[in-house]
Amino acid sequence: MILSMLAATGLAAASGHIRFEDLGLHPDVFSIGFFTLRWYSLAYITGILFGWWYLGKMLDRPGAPMSRAHADDLVFYATLGIILGGRIGYVIFYAPEMFLHPLHIVRLWDGGMSFHGGAAGTGIGVILFARKHKLSWLRILDYLVCAAPVGLFLGRLANFVNGELWGKPSDAPWAIIFPRTVPFGLPDPARHPSQLYEAGLEGLVLFAVMSFAFWRTKARYDPGKLSGLFLLGYGIARFIVEFFREPDQQLRAFAQMTGLHMGQWLCVPMILGGLYLMNTAKARRVRVEPIAGPDSVS
Repeated sequence: MILSMLAATGLAAASGHIRFEDLGLHPDVFSIGFFTLRWYSLAYITGILFGWWYLGKMLDRPGAPMSRAHADDLVFYATLGIILGGRIGYVIFYAPEMFLHPLHIVRLWDGGMSFHGGAAGTGIGVILFARKHKLSWLRILDYLVCAAPVGLFLGRLANFVNGELWGKPSDAPWAIIFPRTVPFGLPDPARHPSQLYEAGLEGLVLFAVMSFAFWRTKARYDPGKLSGLFLLGYGIARFIVEFFREPDQQLRAFAQMTGLHMGQWLCVPMILGGLYLMNTAKARRVRVEPIAGPDSVS
């Protein structure tokens, strides 16, 4: 829907760049009294529900690391890890000044989540879940990461609707003029819609790669291979898009000093960790007696 709106607006504004206000987007879905549903919140909810459903489909395949009955409990652990890890990671890496105002940390509706923190939080949640049920945490993670790109896709679309996390100034025909990107009184330049670049690479492309690896290969039988592929794929995609993305205002000096954005530095251990997991996956393979599914796999 958003892409079609962009195309239509671009044709109508052939003489200039697209203005974000002309797209008619708003961060709120609807409001009833004191309750407001935001697209950002809806993206998280939809991503989690999709992951729950998709996980059930994957667990029907031979060699599943847990039963469908485990999935309900797992969703709780994973959701808690996403929310707590994502928020804490954002505060640590992007907004440490929030520690001076602790109440601001719990204001999730104002936005501000770190994927890297959410990934770490989810990993911790999976480990705790696996220890509780005496299951293989790495094989469970292999299944979860196959659904994760859909949540990333929806989250980046929500970033776009919110008009946040925009890209660097650009003269590209598809560049968009986002409001309030420069100090008051200066004209806002057209910028890369880097949120959509991320939605495409981290979401659609990565989901296609993970789906092929799960459904068309035997990667799920090598513990850590799918998790490694996800870390590698996300790390590369995010590293590339950051070249088109404007760094967070409070981290611009850091980017100038180090030559890379904070997001890129956080992707380096992901890429290295992904390569390690993929290269060592076969050594971890043992005969899999499925908890769900008709056949064992050697």
